[in-house]
Amino acid sequence: MSKQSDESSPLPARKPGMDRLKTRPFERNLALTKLGFGAGSSIVAHSIRNIFRGEVSRDEANREFYQRQAQVLADELGQLKGSVMKAGQMLSLYGQYFLPPEAVEVLSTLQDDTPAVSWQHVAPVLDRQLGRERLRELDIDEQPIAAASLGQAHRARRKRDGLELVVKIQYPGVADAIDSDIRTLSRLLLMSRLTPKGLDIGPIFAELREMLVQEVDYLAERRFTEDFARRLDGDRRYVVPTVLGEYSGARVLTTTYESGYSPRAAEVSALPQPRRDRLGGAFIELFVREFFDWGLVQTDPHFGNYRVRIGDRADDDRIVLLDFGATRRFERRFVAAYSCIVRGAIEQDHALIERGATEIGLIEAGFPRPAMLAFAQMCETIVEPFTDPAEQRIPKALLTTDGAYRWGDSDLPMRAAQAGAKNALSVHFRVPPREIVFLHRRLAGVFIMLAQLGSQYSPRAAVLDALSRVEVSNR
Repeated sequence: MSKQSDESSPLPARKPGMDRLKTRPFERNLALTKLGFGAGSSIVAHSIRNIFRGEVSRDEANREFYQRQAQVLADELGQLKGSVMKAGQMLSLYGQYFLPPEAVEVLSTLQDDTPAVSWQHVAPVLDRQLGRERLRELDIDEQPIAAASLGQAHRARRKRDGLELVVKIQYPGVADAIDSDIRTLSRLLLMSRLTPKGLDIGPIFAELREMLVQEVDYLAERRFTEDFARRLDGDRRYVVPTVLGEYSGARVLTTTYESGYSPRAAEVSALPQPRRDRLGGAFIELFVREFFDWGLVQTDPHFGNYRVRIGDRADDDRIVLLDFGATRRFERRFVAAYSCIVRGAIEQDHALIERGATEIGLIEAGFPRPAMLAFAQMCETIVEPFTDPAEQRIPKALLTTDGAYRWGDSDLPMRAAQAGAKNALSVHFRVPPREIVFLHRRLAGVFIMLAQLGSQYSPRAAVLDALSRVEVSNR
């Protein structure tokens, strides 16, 4: 969830607020059970109609059916909020490996901002977490500035000194409903017949549960926020909000308000090319440090989690980093194995790619050569911006005269997604480890961010330096 927004950047039109939340397990299960029965009836009717359709019309009808089923699912999850909606968001990430494309497209809409909940339903959380005496020290705007599946954020001001704050409040009952929501949603997914026959979705939902437990842990998010602030202290390219512990708890997180423009704002697009290049470099260099050096990655690339603070000069421009609830730790052995894949893809060394992929668990020993070749080619596509321009692997149209990569003109995410989809259809590929799913979500977000900025920047040196540091540390 984007915790902060800026009055200097116009906010999108607000969706109608929700007067109440379905927080009781019985109430939530009833809503999902009704949805399941509806799905079952739709399946029966769809199957009967398919008997009388030709092959072409049957394929088209199946696509429309998957889209309708997923839309009904997404609409209901959006109303329920909480962990069941967040699980639906995560399914849109995992789903690209096993759900119909039509279903993935619809479920991905759950990533968008959702209707806020009325103040009367979140205010008691503040009372319980902070106490009324502490709350009297603050003026809190009852109209939220952002709302998501697990909670919403409100602007506030500390009365004694006027310090501008943001108070992030978790919806009541969210943490307690996780286990029930996960069980019900897994059954619902099976009833809707959106998953392939024979696929064991148990491990997928076990991972979803673990990640949800982390995302409702505001004490952990506080530690991650403070950790990033410490690590980036002294690097003037970045701003991390300061946590105010006296106004924070297990279900409430209060930080300083940090102003800035949305990366999509016209003011950012109007910056001179060198300044946008510098910002793009800062975005990708941050990711490189997070993964290769720290093994600690904020994996949610939503544009709302970033702001650009424009200074008087290029050196004064800052990237404001918001919301560390989706931060993931990566073990050094995973980082080392993944570095093998990246190094192998850059150098077109298929043996190195295979070694790294095997260590991570993407593939198994004895992988068929044709499938391995397809996988290697996909990896080589993804690392295109990191390659040497002299090798002519980068299309000429995507290079400036001095060898910088034209991110705004690149269709790399689409080409990489197409290659990944072909591999996902192979019987030799499995649903990848969650580390890969969330790492690639952030990596794709970096690519999209640089494209939005229209940056002309070569990340090759930063990536090669990081790979060298990993290799030295593993000797």
